[in-house]
Amino acid sequence: MKFTLSNLDFLLLLFVRVTGFIYTAPFFSLKNVPQKVKVGLSGMLAIVLYSVVPGGSMHYASTVEMILLIAKEAACGAIIGYFANIAYYILSMAGHLMDTEIGFSMVSTFDPVTNIQVTITSNLYTYLVMLVMMISDLHHYIIKAFVDSYTIVPVGKVVINGELYKVAVQFIVDYFIIAFRIVLPVFAAILVVNVVLGVLAKVAPQMNMFVIGMQLKVFVGLIVLYFVIQMVPAVGDFIFNEMLEMMKKAIYTMAG
Repeated sequence: MKFTLSNLDFLLLLFVRVTGFIYTAPFFSLKNVPQKVKVGLSGMLAIVLYSVVPGGSMHYASTVEMILLIAKEAACGAIIGYFANIAYYILSMAGHLMDTEIGFSMVSTFDPVTNIQVTITSNLYTYLVMLVMMISDLHHYIIKAFVDSYTIVPVGKVVINGELYKVAVQFIVDYFIIAFRIVLPVFAAILVVNVVLGVLAKVAPQMNMFVIGMQLKVFVGLIVLYFVIQMVPAVGDFIFNEMLEMMKKAIYTMAG
């Protein structure tokens, strides 16, 4: 579509939705990504979308209506990006549960990207899965899914309603299911260790099971993690599918 001055408001609405998405989406919303890079990427993507997204000059009766259109477009992009980004917190929960079972929960580090205290296993899983997604170009599919949102929710046709809470509730269900599937091997191994320690405590009560148990759990947990780490691509696939599903639900909800 040829650019004209009358279509400037359409380009502005494109830029607003893209910016909301970039500032909340996985990979792109990382705090160590410079602000100029985010703004430049948003502007470049908006210019590319201008030539492929159907539309033209927007019709609004007053400045207030234009402000409402801008606010809706910004909220649409931010919601789509945020719903995709919260799928990453599954890895944080799974890593925290693993460290609780192994005994690493007391060892936490400050993550400068998220500005929160995280355990070492959750940090390991988060960056490994992010690396797997980056080298396999899955972030391109996230952008493609966002671009497809313009087909379902055209520019200026965003509907913000209360149905989004149902999507959030469904995510909480998937959140716990996927997290426990990730942590299940470690949980099962530590459960066996606890059973063995319980039997030994009855057979040989003079032994200090607290000291032995802590060291044994760390040893068994590290061995299990050594084998489970090979399943990181499968974990990344789970997380990526959840991202796309959350984006799809959010987009269809805002379509009205």
